[in-house]
Amino acid sequence: MKLSMVLKCAAIVLMAGALPYEARAYDVYEKSIVELQDALAAGEVTSRQIVEGYLARIAAYDQAGPKLNSIVTLNPKALEEAEALDKERGRKKLRGPLHGIPVLVKDNYETLGMPTSAGSLAFATYQSANDSFAVKRLRAAGAIILGKTTMHELANGITNIASYTGLTRNPYDPARSPGGSSGGTGAAVGASLAAAGMGSDTCGSIRIPSAFQNLMGLRGTQGLSSRDGIFPLSSTQDIGGPLARSVTDLAIMLDATVGYDANDPITAESKGRIPKSYRDGLTPDGLKGARIGVVRFLYGNTGEDRDYGNVVDAALAKMKEQGAEVIEVTIPGLEELLQDSAVITLEFRKDMDAFLAKRPNALVQSWAEIYDKGLVHEQLLSRRAMYEKSDDEALRRAFTKRKALREVVVAQLAEKKLDALAYPTFTRLPNQLTSIAANGGSTCQLSATTGLPAMAVAVGFGAEGTPVGMELLGAPFAEATLLKLSYGWEQFAKPRKAPYSTPALTGRTAPASQTVQIDLPAQGTPGAQVTFTYDAFTGVLRFDATSKAPQEVLSVTVQRGTGGKAGGVVARLLAPGQQSGAGEIALRVGEWRDLAAENLYVHLYTRGAPLGAGRAPIKVPVVLVQD
Repeated sequence: MKLSMVLKCAAIVLMAGALPYEARAYDVYEKSIVELQDALAAGEVTSRQIVEGYLARIAAYDQAGPKLNSIVTLNPKALEEAEALDKERGRKKLRGPLHGIPVLVKDNYETLGMPTSAGSLAFATYQSANDSFAVKRLRAAGAIILGKTTMHELANGITNIASYTGLTRNPYDPARSPGGSSGGTGAAVGASLAAAGMGSDTCGSIRIPSAFQNLMGLRGTQGLSSRDGIFPLSSTQDIGGPLARSVTDLAIMLDATVGYDANDPITAESKGRIPKSYRDGLTPDGLKGARIGVVRFLYGNTGEDRDYGNVVDAALAKMKEQGAEVIEVTIPGLEELLQDSAVITLEFRKDMDAFLAKRPNALVQSWAEIYDKGLVHEQLLSRRAMYEKSDDEALRRAFTKRKALREVVVAQLAEKKLDALAYPTFTRLPNQLTSIAANGGSTCQLSATTGLPAMAVAVGFGAEGTPVGMELLGAPFAEATLLKLSYGWEQFAKPRKAPYSTPALTGRTAPASQTVQIDLPAQGTPGAQVTFTYDAFTGVLRFDATSKAPQEVLSVTVQRGTGGKAGGVVARLLAPGQQSGAGEIALRVGEWRDLAAENLYVHLYTRGAPLGAGRAPIKVPVVLVQD
């Protein structure tokens, strides 16, 4: 189902069934897989109602509200599949913890019944004859594939822009990128548009969106998960994996999707290395006695890297309080070994051509044809020359470095008896949407080129209010250890905070705008009057300000503050002598939290009282997100 049909689909959903929607409504906002499954088991809700709840949120927030643009296609049979799974439940036939749970998959996973575009116009109508391995496993586990998510085109970047789907927004700051290339999955899961989702990671494409959306995301050991049916970028670096709002949900998704696949020989390495259940290995005291090595080199070395690095260090300090031992680690030759060890530019062309050669129904049959026909975003067109080169010697040197880097990292983990290495998943703010080229800050390469597992762990928020992730990297097939550490942190710190731009629905719609009028006297003068209107799902504070004595006014401002102390100016509403003014303030995450806490004030400055004639808090009702 094309995304243009989302609203129509939601309307059909509301008309379906004998009972009115309000009587059947179920709030899926921030619900975990475990909570959803418990509600299903108790008979409080059906899988169909859960699907309806997510469809309502998609209608409210993906192409409306903050316009996340995280969903490419909806499954036209989602409600039908939900009803079938409800009937199975009624017959006491349960497939496991994902039975009847809606999830999303990145649009480079081949999926029956839905096109797989990989973000490119070249594949907008491409329909696979088979499910990818991971999708097949999810269906077998009882999951409902609710739809497909946007991605950076052909998985070839981290700002989530594509010729077919355009730009995707970050629900924590809709003016910024959600990261990529699994940015659609990250934005959608972060905004509670599904219970969890699948992404793919070639160099950070699961971990970066997880960090940017306050999620947990795992890039497994190379060989843990099958690549069968996933559009390739680099065959020796590609791997699929889940993104989720909690460690438990992540473990449930892993349990359903990892394992040996005869169609992907590399998964033979996982035989005997995967526990019966990742979820069963989670313990609240997972940090007790753990040894974590801090790789300071990967913190970045510029001023803009400092903020996120400080958040990571604060989290590590709290981990020490929970019984972990944290030590500084220097990996010999790390900088030199990382340099030129990535092989995306050397493998992309041949891997894509080999993939298309097995898919005669695709409308393009080669990498070159995609570019020749201009069926990609211009950002990728500009990279064409990089991918046209064939350099076997460069590939050989890269593989030599990768082998050496893996050996030295594994040796450090063993010699120092470390459970994991720690560093920021990304060292700086996500890109502004106006800057589509990546702005640096990724630390993805260490895991991608060694093939070692790495988990992006939500640890807090930076000065601008954007989420920060810490990466934990472990030994081969040490995913259970990384999950255990992350779960111990999660149970203690409760790091998950939902984004302000996609709050809980009121019935089936987004919260209505809220308006408040504030009158500011000015020591005997008429002063100023300001009307504020707040749109909860866009984070925009609109204002209409007037003064009956403009000749007396120096300025009317919005400022941070507390009951007794004024803070810095956030916006100016009236200039000197100005009688009226109107506009809007796009609140950043931190400013939204100040508004919710009534720590944003409107101030009046006059010629008679140039240091302040009056101030009042902006008491606009704000729907608080779940902490």
